[in-house]
Amino acid sequence: MSVSIDGKTIIITGAASGIGRATAEVLHDMGTNVVLADLYQKDLDEVLAELDLERSRIIGCSCDVTVANDVEKLVATAVEKFGKLDGLVNSAGVIMMDNAWDTSNEDMKQQFSVNVEGTFLCSRAVALQFRDNDGGSIVNVASNCGKVGYQNMAAYNASKAAVISLTRSLSLEWSENNINVNAVCPGGVDTPMLANCAEWLGPKIGVESAELLSSMVPAQLGRHIKPIEVAKIIAFLLSEDAIIIRGQAINLDGGDTPY
Repeated sequence: MSVSIDGKTIIITGAASGIGRATAEVLHDMGTNVVLADLYQKDLDEVLAELDLERSRIIGCSCDVTVANDVEKLVATAVEKFGKLDGLVNSAGVIMMDNAWDTSNEDMKQQFSVNVEGTFLCSRAVALQFRDNDGGSIVNVASNCGKVGYQNMAAYNASKAAVISLTRSLSLEWSENNINVNAVCPGGVDTPMLANCAEWLGPKIGVESAELLSSMVPAQLGRHIKPIEVAKIIAFLLSEDAIIIRGQAINLDGGDTPY
């Protein structure tokens, strides 16, 4: 079965690295118009310079997903450039590791602001476009942390659990407007975020960061998951072939999470 999203226009937040960047490559290769969004324009410019992509079908827009005006400008830019919107990938996210005793209020707030509020603001702004047209699809990048709850990241765990709940709520509310909302829950993916977690945790437990990182793999798979593997599932969820998958939080962690 081949997934067809050719000619669609998709916004990707957090597109300068990790899963967001991989998703941009996959979607572009499948014939979509891609709008890359990230906090700093220079990071987006570097991605665009590094990737061998057809520039007529891809643009980069700096955007703070926690600022409503930024999000509205992002959507307006995408519509002005490509005429309409068909999909959104909410991949922007932050993690600040610490034990629950020492997690600062500021770190807690920032993780909820980016991971939850940012996802909501982007989803609503894009869904308003969908509502006035023929509908569309949203894929939220949550995490298996939102289901399992790992140590030293209580705030992050809680924020991703909130994204999963938000996904289900928006799917239910917006289904009458032909808007399909799902989430993916990756784990053990070879991204800068995972490497940063190992850098923080390694010294705390007396293990070299590189050694710790090499062990942070899905048990059944025995290796790190590649960002492009997650991106391909995201692409499917954006397609009309996924029409019967609604409000789901799909585990992409090599079998580590059983529910």
